[in-house]
Amino acid sequence: MRGVNAAETGILMELQLENKYLNDDYVYSIWDGVLWNAVKTTDNLDSYMNTTMDMVHSDGKRIQSISCYQMSTEIRYEFSAKVYIDATGNGTLGYFAGAEYSIGREGKGTFGEKDAPDRPDGDTMGNTIYFVAEDTGHPVKFVRPSWAYSYPDEHMFKYRYHGNTVVYHDADDVVVLKPGEDYTDHSDQLVEKYDVKSGYWWIEIGGDWDDIIRQSEDIRWELYRIVYGVWDHIKNHGDHGAANYKLTWVGAVAGWRESRRLTGKEMLTEQDILANRRFPDAVAYGGWPMDEHTAAGFMAVGQIPSKVRSFPGLYTIPYGSYCSSNIENLMMAGRDIGCSKLAMGSTRVMGTCAVGGQAVGTAAAMAAKRCLDPWKFGWENMDGLQQELLKNDCYIPGVTNHDDKDLARNAVVSAGSEQKGFEAALVLNGKTRPDEGGSNEWQSEELKDAGDWIDLKLAKPQQIHQVRLTFDPNLSEEICISVSKAFIEKEKRGIPEWLVRDYDVVLNLCGREIGRKQVEGNHQRLNIVEFPSVKADEIRIEVHTTNGSHTARIFEIRVY
Repeated sequence: MRGVNAAETGILMELQLENKYLNDDYVYSIWDGVLWNAVKTTDNLDSYMNTTMDMVHSDGKRIQSISCYQMSTEIRYEFSAKVYIDATGNGTLGYFAGAEYSIGREGKGTFGEKDAPDRPDGDTMGNTIYFVAEDTGHPVKFVRPSWAYSYPDEHMFKYRYHGNTVVYHDADDVVVLKPGEDYTDHSDQLVEKYDVKSGYWWIEIGGDWDDIIRQSEDIRWELYRIVYGVWDHIKNHGDHGAANYKLTWVGAVAGWRESRRLTGKEMLTEQDILANRRFPDAVAYGGWPMDEHTAAGFMAVGQIPSKVRSFPGLYTIPYGSYCSSNIENLMMAGRDIGCSKLAMGSTRVMGTCAVGGQAVGTAAAMAAKRCLDPWKFGWENMDGLQQELLKNDCYIPGVTNHDDKDLARNAVVSAGSEQKGFEAALVLNGKTRPDEGGSNEWQSEELKDAGDWIDLKLAKPQQIHQVRLTFDPNLSEEICISVSKAFIEKEKRGIPEWLVRDYDVVLNLCGREIGRKQVEGNHQRLNIVEFPSVKADEIRIEVHTTNGSHTARIFEIRVY
């Protein structure tokens, strides 16, 4: 949403591209089906739906097991593992296990952050319930339920834009653009579009309540009353261009932004983010601004609902932020990782949570195989973990491919054609997205009827069983799923046009073809093409068509 070539890749992009393929109209409920399909077709993955952890067996240093109850079957389960991951959002697993944690804002003295308050307090960001409306083409009346709040006066909505409005955040203020005014000059700031059909993130409360977790059901009910009160204001108090609109969906579960943060072996801070810090144990990255909503949310009448601290570039997140400081076999993923309140304003967003989740899942699996606790595993095997993440299309700023098992790294590369700055040899430079150093990808000249090709010649014949290709979907283009109609409508329909669609992978030995795999209708960035293990000295990729582009683009070719 902010950065050029900053889109998160890995499993998240795989799911987003699958959604483009199966659900290009972005029907929100069908997204569940896309996720369900991914879970059910993944080897060695068991899922227990409608199952709630209600007890953790821990001695305060290690977790021994967790107890769960499946509501739909009335079955109780007990699970034990070598490594546990808290992806609960609220840090519930860690809390039950006795993990160190914090809630609210640290004072300046804790981490020396310039934007922290002088003294700590319990303020968090609140919860939100969304709504969706649609234009019926004819007048629709709305009758406010008796339990809903009433907001007849416009003063309640200062800085809470609820018409067809574009705004951007500038330092401590919000600038409202005039109708039709171009906002591309403000690309380094958080630009937001509002309309009457997409719901509003600022319908938010709970951050200044006594206990945002224990009081969550009360908060949810209050939000419900507020949502209908806001819609009543839009429909019945003043001209908001909503005469023909009706509500079609109101959320039943509040979206959480903040509660507990489990203390990590390392703690990401404001300074790290502003400096775009590159940690030696980096396993994930972020780029969203430090976006701190006012604790009172909608009830902070007349106050700007969010303090946005923008910065250029991307920062990395250290492995230690994902390891509990005092529970030896516990990792964290999501919004409850080890960071300060200010840093959490950036790390909490779902794309950043997703790439961190893949890093944590990978690390936990590798640690369990070696019978090591996560923290010990990380410091003994950090390079191996980083390389495994890169292999699976997880971007880590400043880290490049030097996998000794990748047979392509020392190959000689040639191509049927190449453009200046997009030479064929770039597929072996270890980078899989553009950066300040260049394009980092091969791009052919305009494809003719015969297509084009790129060729890797090995120094000697090698046993080959797998070729991994990383294509270019345009990492500056939105492919996010959202309940927001305004968000969805700005996205392009169809598979990203730059992605290669139809191609062949050919294995040769001494100039003779010994293996070929044909791929048709590709819609993914990372492609893994398997062969029965054969000896070959040349790998050729023959590109026939793309999903719309007139040139072929490939970031990386790996051979195993």
